[in-house]
Amino acid sequence: MKLPRLALCRSPHRTADLRADTSPKCSLHLGENKGGMGLQADGFGCMLDYNLALNWPGNQGLAVKGDPMNQKVVPNLEISRVLRSKRDAQVAYDKMSSWYDLLAGSEQFFTDSGIEKLNPIAGETILEIGYGTGQTLVKFAKTVGDSGKVYGIDISEGMSKVARRRVARTGMSSRVILECGDAVSLPFGPDFFDAVFISFTLELFDTPEIPVVLQECNRVINPAGRICVVALAKEEQEGWIAEAYEWMHRKFPKVVDCRPIMAQSSLEAAGFQILDSSRKYMWGLPVDVCVAGKKQPFLQVTMK
Repeated sequence: MKLPRLALCRSPHRTADLRADTSPKCSLHLGENKGGMGLQADGFGCMLDYNLALNWPGNQGLAVKGDPMNQKVVPNLEISRVLRSKRDAQVAYDKMSSWYDLLAGSEQFFTDSGIEKLNPIAGETILEIGYGTGQTLVKFAKTVGDSGKVYGIDISEGMSKVARRRVARTGMSSRVILECGDAVSLPFGPDFFDAVFISFTLELFDTPEIPVVLQECNRVINPAGRICVVALAKEEQEGWIAEAYEWMHRKFPKVVDCRPIMAQSSLEAAGFQILDSSRKYMWGLPVDVCVAGKKQPFLQVTMK
């Protein structure tokens, strides 16, 4: 059977005509599918190989190639648990807030890479989870301009005080709103943000909390929005540096509080679709920089 070449026509009613050089006229309908994007054709009885491009109102645009039913197999890797309490974390970051920038200098290159991939623009409303001393908040505030707004949430009061002083010194206070709290329950309404940014923070949450945080992000991001996660990455075959780091995390959890996680698969499980992902290395430790949007609706094709 020769597979048809499909041409998609945009429609404000979320349906479209699909014309093919070897098939009769078809109608295309969009519907929600938690498993991601699928293409179904009544009466075909087979998978369709396809190359479609979508540009629906309110969407960023989506290009899809190949077999839509192809499922990526993700290795079942064990992610270390976070053993210290939230209160211990608050106390630790409060104490180090005044000199934290000296410790986090090596992270800046990767954070900047995430900002570049997120590509914030003027007028956007952006949330940073785990804003620390506020360096990234200032960068976002300068980009979004007077017509935009930057929000931040962090668990540490000490970090919040340092960040507020930095924001004030740079004259960005009118563009920045800071909260002190836990990202497992974000104090914002649905579809509130154009973008969410999380850099070297998601791996601080205990393993069962990671999907909760990402589901909260999904809730507060608008349908056309996106999220960027920069995080230490769990690899199937770890090098000796990564193994030594994880050993230190298990033995000294109050000192070595981060540990490698699987950011990309965690985003996908929380209802996001990866738009861009790259892996870099920091002193031999793998770091993932992932940008994702909300999963697009699936396509259902029925013969007329």
